[in-house]
Amino acid sequence: MNADIAIETRGLTKDFNGFLAVKGVNLQVRSGSIHALIGPNGAGKTTLFNLITKFLTPTSGQIFYERQEITGAEPADLARRGVCRSFQISAVFPHLTVLENVRVALQQKLGTYFHFWRSERSLRPLDERAMELLTAVGLASFRDRLTVELPYGRKRALELATTLAMEPKVLLLDEPTAGLGQEDVKAITKLIGEVARDRTVLMVEHNLGVVADLSQVITVLQRGEVLAEGTYEEVSRNEEVRRAYLGGGHG
Repeated sequence: MNADIAIETRGLTKDFNGFLAVKGVNLQVRSGSIHALIGPNGAGKTTLFNLITKFLTPTSGQIFYERQEITGAEPADLARRGVCRSFQISAVFPHLTVLENVRVALQQKLGTYFHFWRSERSLRPLDERAMELLTAVGLASFRDRLTVELPYGRKRALELATTLAMEPKVLLLDEPTAGLGQEDVKAITKLIGEVARDRTVLMVEHNLGVVADLSQVITVLQRGEVLAEGTYEEVSRNEEVRRAYLGGGHG
């Protein structure tokens, strides 16, 4: 395995009672790249993503992170190694303020996650870093707003800030623009591009405009197998990819 490969799968397979959702997938995600998983509905991309992020156990095959096998690791093990899955599991509490949410994530990184009851004064040293993160995602002016009051797009930005508080080396993004309006899609796309500058990003994304804007490498799945891989220009010219999308729609 090359030293510049952050995540690799070898022969990864998931069998659900006779249905092969993922079939022998070999995937390499280069360190420092933005790598997208796309494919028609039912292609297996969500299952593959869940296998890599340890939310599912593979039937067979191997998963590696920085040359070390992690096939049997738990999600918490990956987080400690700097691999964080964003948006679906981020620590966002609706009835805490925006600043408090980021501070909770910072406490988790420091190992004081359950010290909610500590005095406000004892937690103030975390505020400077929390504000840096909120500024990075354009939420500095929302610091004292209750999270439940935020528009959906702003909540997505907050979720990204709480994930960044964990100081990840690898960001795993599951449909980061799902449910967003056009302006919010643009904002989140820009944020992902900015935070990816010194990180590796693997994302499942249905919006091909976002994929085209962000990704250096795209893996196209169909029926649980790799159909094509390359740059956006390369895969968009692939006749098999065109037929797959024309037949199955985007998903």
